[in-house]
Amino acid sequence: MNITRKDIDSLNAILTIQIAEEDYAGTVSKTLNDYRKTANVPGFRKGHVPMGMIKKQYGKAVMLEEVNKLVQKSLNDYLVEEKLELLGQPLPINQDNIDWDGKDFSLDFELGLSPEFEVDLEALEVPHFNIEVSDEMAQKQVEHIRKQYGKLISKDEVGEEDEITGSFELEQANIDNEATFSLNELKRKTDIKKFVGKKVGDKITLKTKNLFADGKEAAVRYLGVSEEIAETLDVEVEFIIDEINTRELAELNQELFDKIFGENEVKS
Repeated sequence: MNITRKDIDSLNAILTIQIAEEDYAGTVSKTLNDYRKTANVPGFRKGHVPMGMIKKQYGKAVMLEEVNKLVQKSLNDYLVEEKLELLGQPLPINQDNIDWDGKDFSLDFELGLSPEFEVDLEALEVPHFNIEVSDEMAQKQVEHIRKQYGKLISKDEVGEEDEITGSFELEQANIDNEATFSLNELKRKTDIKKFVGKKVGDKITLKTKNLFADGKEAAVRYLGVSEEIAETLDVEVEFIIDEINTRELAELNQELFDKIFGENEVKS
């Protein structure tokens, strides 16, 4: 096997990988022998199928698979060894023109090289901000961490602080998406009240416009629609409840501090 590189300019290069039959013949032979041991062919005992029949049935596919593995490994190894910094992934060139019935192969890949540049950090002016953290901000972050490391407890009936799992459905708009969210992610209090007291299997009708506090991003995530559709979607969907859970907050103790920051790094 041979790999050569031709630089087109400072940002582009062509990498050519040449593979000969001896590069892959051994692994192909071993794989076909393994196939022969397990092949079930009518008229032959397992392990006694003629190798010619195995090659006819599986030889081409096995060869192509081994060549592909060899190409990918060789390509990755070369990029690591040469420490090339690329823009994107190598792109194969003219793969449709390769004679896959042959024994030797030559494959070309286009490389996009990262440009070299220097930044004068001494001349760079960067604004520095001092962030004042209020007690309220700190308390919200503590609650977020306690929820994140807390315990989910299954419930029979929905409460205002619960997490709901279920499906948003509307056939006319091709909406059929499973989602899990907290009720406090809903924007309207009237929608939250629709859930309170409901049970698994119940259906709730909701208007998609301004449904979530996070707006379009939440609509994409929970309704399973594109950003373009989420921008203007204004229909009524049904939500079917599958699970109801409440999250028990984690205790503020040494066990929690160790999980977040490492053992004995933080004491309070």
